[in-house]
Amino acid sequence: MNTLHRVKGPSTQHAGLVRKSAVAVALAAFFWGVAAQTAPTVPAPTAQATPGSSEVVNSALNAPLFYQLLLGELNVRAGEPGTGYSFILDAARKQRDPLLYRRAVEVALQARSGEAALAAARAWTEELPGSTEARRFELQILLALNRPQETGVVLQAILKDISANDRNDTINAIPQTYARVTDKALAAAVVREALGPYLKQPAHAAAAFTSIGRMYLAQDQLPEALVSARLGHTAETASPFPALLALELLERGEKQAEPIVRQQLDAGSITTPADTAVALAYSRILLDAQRNAEARTQLEKITARQPDQAEPWLLLGSLQLQENTLPAATASLEKYMALARQSGDERSARGLTQAYLMMAQIAEKRQDFPAANAWLDRIENADDIMATQMRRASLLARQGQMAQARALLRSQPERTPEDARLKLVAEAQLLRDFKAWKEAYEVYGEAVARFPDVPDLRYDQAMMAEKAGKPGDMEVLLRALIAAKPDFHHAYNALGYSLADRNVRLPEAKKLIEKAVELAPGDAYIQDSLGWVEFRLGNTARAIDILQAAYGKRPDPEIAAHLGEVLWSQGQRDQALKIWREGLLLSADNETLQGTLKRLRVKP
Repeated sequence: MNTLHRVKGPSTQHAGLVRKSAVAVALAAFFWGVAAQTAPTVPAPTAQATPGSSEVVNSALNAPLFYQLLLGELNVRAGEPGTGYSFILDAARKQRDPLLYRRAVEVALQARSGEAALAAARAWTEELPGSTEARRFELQILLALNRPQETGVVLQAILKDISANDRNDTINAIPQTYARVTDKALAAAVVREALGPYLKQPAHAAAAFTSIGRMYLAQDQLPEALVSARLGHTAETASPFPALLALELLERGEKQAEPIVRQQLDAGSITTPADTAVALAYSRILLDAQRNAEARTQLEKITARQPDQAEPWLLLGSLQLQENTLPAATASLEKYMALARQSGDERSARGLTQAYLMMAQIAEKRQDFPAANAWLDRIENADDIMATQMRRASLLARQGQMAQARALLRSQPERTPEDARLKLVAEAQLLRDFKAWKEAYEVYGEAVARFPDVPDLRYDQAMMAEKAGKPGDMEVLLRALIAAKPDFHHAYNALGYSLADRNVRLPEAKKLIEKAVELAPGDAYIQDSLGWVEFRLGNTARAIDILQAAYGKRPDPEIAAHLGEVLWSQGQRDQALKIWREGLLLSADNETLQGTLKRLRVKP
């Protein structure tokens, strides 16, 4: 709603607005208090100071200007923002004062009058053409009004006037500035034109190409974004900006972006925050893809070059714990905790909770249960209580006290329905960890009864039905899930894989898995299922192609088990052994891989 409907010029006929002298006195005191800020362009006389006293600076605010501003603010507070806006904008023009121009813009925005705010910002720009702040207000208001076609000139002026040292930061902020524009293509065209002069400037080309690439990314134009990232990288190989764009592309499945990241890391020094951001983000992507050896290499480089950065130590410690190198994990986590305690911010507090949980897990692996409990006692964040109690329950279960472990989880308070769901999931997960499949199946059943609209719970119950030797129940649950949520690709994949693994109803299994592929074409685990059912159907060559592609996309011990078996069946023994060894390095206790090796009587 536009409440700035009556914009009048200043007048002397507004004495009636001041209804209570107390209000006028209070506002007068306010204005005298800020007078030095409201008229900085007029030289302020200096009163003579007495010996020992501080210098007194008198304001240049004269009586007519004071009265005009007083009336302006009184009108704003009395619900007449149009009149107040007019008084304040007129005073800003008379004084050529950026603070008053800003106040006029604020009044208009508070009244939800974008046009009036734009008029004030443009008047500010015309009167003070060197003001970057004025142009920024004009740009933001135009974008809020969804008029990106008018922003090109303003953006060009901002980029021209900003110092060279700050220009790259401004260029990098452009995509976020235009993020809410509905016409993404138009916004991208405006930005490309504004950044044109900087694409050929060595100091700014990498940042400019990166921002153009992000404008393409906002339109889901990944190939064009990749071209921009490559051009930016070519302009400056060591620049982190194209590498950060490449990481975003990599997360969205654009594998051809990875060389940009690797080359930037090789060329960079990992000494700036941006370089560190690239290396850390890349390490996380590698961890998510289970490329642990490469992730470890990156994290070791970061910790060697920037040993005072806390977060890399936490990631490295987590990876070392996953690989069961407990002394190294302990050293990394201790280093992290020392650095995090020095920081004292909220992010570090959350990280410390993770570190305490991992230290408790290390102590648990060493059968040092008192030490594990001591680490858990350090956790104070209420939001992490369930994770803490889950670890305590695991400690009890490892000491043969499963009943007490389950009772501990059940005893946690339920402040919200989500708390109740988390309690049941935590109990079921505990039972899964200790291979109590039947009990886990029952707990998931309880969870489904209480939360029937959460598809993941029904899916997990179906997985436990299979583990508990109830394939019929599994199929009933998965088919009910498919009926309720036809786009839940995991259900199609699980049912199809179960049939293929049991070597029954193979055409039906293939049809189910192909439906899962249709719904999630980039999922390596579903590709693994498809390769496995092709093998069961006797289509060995196609099975090898599919499984090799899946394993290349996501090195995983279960995929390694299947690929190795297919290769083994074709007499490619050396290649099969190589794949199985890699799988064991990823997870030495993976059930599918261990079961395959035992059935085939192979010791890689």
